[in-house]
Amino acid sequence: MPTYPAHKISTVDKQVNILQITDLHLSTPLTSITDGDDKAAVCQDCFETVLHQALSTEIRCDLILVTGDLVNQVKTTIYDHIFETLHATGIPFACIAGNHDVTDEAGCDLPFLQRQLIPQPTDARLLSRHVIDTDYWQLLLLDSSITGKVAGEVTPADIVWLCKRLESCDKPALIALHHHVIPVDSAWIDGHMTENAEDFWQHMAAYEHLKVIISGHTHQDQIRHRQGVTVYSTPSTCYQFKPFENDFAYDKSTQPGYRWLQLANNGKVASWVERLDT
Repeated sequence: MPTYPAHKISTVDKQVNILQITDLHLSTPLTSITDGDDKAAVCQDCFETVLHQALSTEIRCDLILVTGDLVNQVKTTIYDHIFETLHATGIPFACIAGNHDVTDEAGCDLPFLQRQLIPQPTDARLLSRHVIDTDYWQLLLLDSSITGKVAGEVTPADIVWLCKRLESCDKPALIALHHHVIPVDSAWIDGHMTENAEDFWQHMAAYEHLKVIISGHTHQDQIRHRQGVTVYSTPSTCYQFKPFENDFAYDKSTQPGYRWLQLANNGKVASWVERLDT
């Protein structure tokens, strides 16, 4: 059984295969869900189905990265269930926080702008400024959440930490965080992205070996490019948001998904999204 969190990944072929899952939004373990809590049941079932489908393929999985919004309500028992499920895979993994991991919403039956945001402490198992070293890459994990808010931030202290890591190691680098750092052309969710994204990008411009950024939060699949960096947005393991919409809308025609990333020993990356089988 691998220890948590993962610190070092080494493979025989020097390639690292990463399974990224994000935005699980679990409310309670399935055994406690009532018949009336359909949405919670769907999210729970999709999380476990995603893991089973992804890990049943012929692709070797070397690391599972969970990029935030593990829960829909901050309860230790829900994290316990998630971590038990991930430990049971026998695969090294690491988890970072999203906005729902540090903020509860009161009045979930109300329109979003009428809900009350309630700050919550971050579960100690969620990582911040964490490094995972591989033979040819370094993976840098950040907590972009702001307690009591939907939007995120890469703090000045986070930027200092990133710069030090990138200056001290010239391996190709991947940054993982919850909030997106490039707009996805959906006005409502872009209003809740990383608030200081421009400052972040200005500091990152000095590091040509920063190759990849992955995030969650947007509940959709997009690929963007900036400053030689490939930036991936990844679908939720549960419900999806309709892309390119100014106002909040679910994408009911799109299945839950997850992302594979293959980090090669020459600094190249291959990545694609898989969806649950219908």
